[in-house]
Amino acid sequence: MKPFIPSPHPPGNRRKILIQLFLSTLYISAFTFGGGFVIITFIKRKFVDELHWIDEQEMLDLTALAQSSPGAIAVNAAILVGWRVAGFAGMLVAVAGTILPPMIILSVISFFYAAFASNRYVALVLKGMQAGVAAVILDVVCSLGSKVLKERSVLSLFVMASAFVATYIFNINVIYIILAAAAVGICKQIVLHRKPGIPTR
Repeated sequence: MKPFIPSPHPPGNRRKILIQLFLSTLYISAFTFGGGFVIITFIKRKFVDELHWIDEQEMLDLTALAQSSPGAIAVNAAILVGWRVAGFAGMLVAVAGTILPPMIILSVISFFYAAFASNRYVALVLKGMQAGVAAVILDVVCSLGSKVLKERSVLSLFVMASAFVATYIFNINVIYIILAAAAVGICKQIVLHRKPGIPTR
């Protein structure tokens, strides 16, 4: 795993980068429905595929850290992306852009909760959105999973397959799966560091 060190952007572009970071996270958060894994998809498309501020390996590391850390995945991901792009200021800007849309929208909904809860059209809209959310989650699974397959690492493939089986067949709590995967990664690094001449990944 690469260390999340802030990128050395030119000082003259810092303000522009912070504004773009805020607007990007604001847009992603405002139009993302379905939870943290959905927002990971949009973060990848924006900051990896479009802006090229983060590479795919960093995106995998970011996803793992955001999932395994306490708190909402969306906020955790924003913290990591903001720190990677523009340091502490970038972190604050990215978090602000991420939390503002749901804060505003939920504040408005809370005033009209009874009307929303009993409205059949709102219920139908939410029902239809579930299919779209499932498709977006499948997209991020395929995208990040293909990166693991390209590494052609037997250990990584074993961990990925084992995590899938443990989750969907044996219904093991995801926290235990994350801790087990982290333990495997630590053991791998220890073994690699003890063997000189073997590069670590």
